[in-house]
Amino acid sequence: MSNIEPESESRRGDLAPGDEEPASLIARGVRGYLIGLVLSIGLTVVSFYIARSTLVWQPSIPIALSVLAVAQMGVHLVFFLHMTSGPDNVNNLMALAFGLLIVMLLVFGSLWIMSHLDHRNMPMDQLLQMQR
Repeated sequence: MSNIEPESESRRGDLAPGDEEPASLIARGVRGYLIGLVLSIGLTVVSFYIARSTLVWQPSIPIALSVLAVAQMGVHLVFFLHMTSGPDNVNNLMALAFGLLIVMLLVFGSLWIMSHLDHRNMPMDQLLQMQR
């Protein structure tokens, strides 16, 4: 018995730019992108439908749209950015989590600062009386 691996097994994931991939890998990649495209379009259409219809209780529409937005982000991360929970994607997930933390700190910190400034500002009618 020889220890020589078949070429398809030894070259998996080891292609240089310009090398040709086997047709089955190309078809699987295109199929993944098409599934992601269909899911993204479907979630977008459902979002517009929910926003314009009476299907969902009126006060819960923002929550439904938020859930659909998170689902669409998940579709984009998995199907287009190829983020999985595998051991080779841990650094990508940590970078994504750190980026989300920074964005949330900026957004919620800005909202917090603006709400406190609004609370501490003088009402407009009193401000206009001071200018006269």
